[in-house]
Amino acid sequence: QVQLVESGGGLVQPGGSLRLSCAVSGNIFRFYRMGWYRQTPGKQRELVATLTSGGTTNYADSVKGRFAISRDSAKNTVYLQMNSLKPEDTAVYYCRGDQLAASAYWGQGTQVTVSS
Repeated sequence: QVQLVESGGGLVQPGGSLRLSCAVSGNIFRFYRMGWYRQTPGKQRELVATLTSGGTTNYADSVKGRFAISRDSAKNTVYLQMNSLKPEDTAVYYCRGDQLAASAYWGQGTQVTVSS
């Protein structure tokens, strides 16, 4: 059973930085795309950033220039570096792995709170 486990969330002041990690139990390249999504109460989960196995990245307009998605293949881990954080970045952040012709896998989520 594949598991995605997020870590690195917490409380940070506006303008600060956090790095989220998503550890995959198994070969990360079983997923053709890995991504970070976020959700706040009463709203739909939204895409933050994705990274394909070929290295192509995609970002939500709201985080372009501030967030960066990357991976360490040797550690089967995907990261989300978040800089210049804003209160509106407060959300539960989820890691997702997409497979061809199969269901996606989700992590359990990690809370990020940006507040002074």
